[in-house]
Amino acid sequence: MNEAWQHFVTRGAPPVGTCLVLVRHGEARCNVDGVVGGMRGDGSLTERGREQVRSLRDRLARSGEFDDLTAIYTSTLPRAVETAAILAPSLPEGLAPVADDDLCELRPGDADGLTWEELVERYGSLSWREDPHAPFAPGGESRVEFYERCERALGRLVERHPGERVLVVSHGGVIEQAMKILQGDGPVARLGLRTDNASVTEIEFDGPRRRLLRYNDVAPLARSNPRKNSAT
Repeated sequence: MNEAWQHFVTRGAPPVGTCLVLVRHGEARCNVDGVVGGMRGDGSLTERGREQVRSLRDRLARSGEFDDLTAIYTSTLPRAVETAAILAPSLPEGLAPVADDDLCELRPGDADGLTWEELVERYGSLSWREDPHAPFAPGGESRVEFYERCERALGRLVERHPGERVLVVSHGGVIEQAMKILQGDGPVARLGLRTDNASVTEIEFDGPRRRLLRYNDVAPLARSNPRKNSAT
């Protein structure tokens, strides 16, 4: 392509850095029951959540869009582990999911398993706008601690898999932290994203450069692999 026209191209160059493919788990029991979903409150997937993940699995099997994955990581929470297990038949053979506790949703401490109403009754209302360093509940994480954990965890994966494409089965909160890292927003910001169950978000990490390749992809049609596309 003529160099003088390159600034008009909207698609950008194919990715060359590490691509983290972030899949949110399917609908979970804790989501439906209004329960704080740590390890105790998780409840794993609902039948609707399993169907959501099966739909993604079937799409991936048809499209082969994840065929170049080199590693799979999952949160240790049951809803993420079950999601990864359902997706497994559509993923490259021989890649066993590696469970990583640092990819879990915000750690709720003593609030784990409580309903949201019980949480407020027992510990009162929490305002992270006033104090982002305050723990969610006794023994739980603050907003800042959660961001810093996710930053370290995702940074480790990028360092461990230079130039590769890696699947991370995780949570809406973790995806929000990844988007904050992408945008350079820092730990205190709250983006208010709507990240759907069984959706796909993909971010390229290439040294100091960050690039969003897709967000909240739940379309029934397969998205082509950007590594296989030209810049034109």
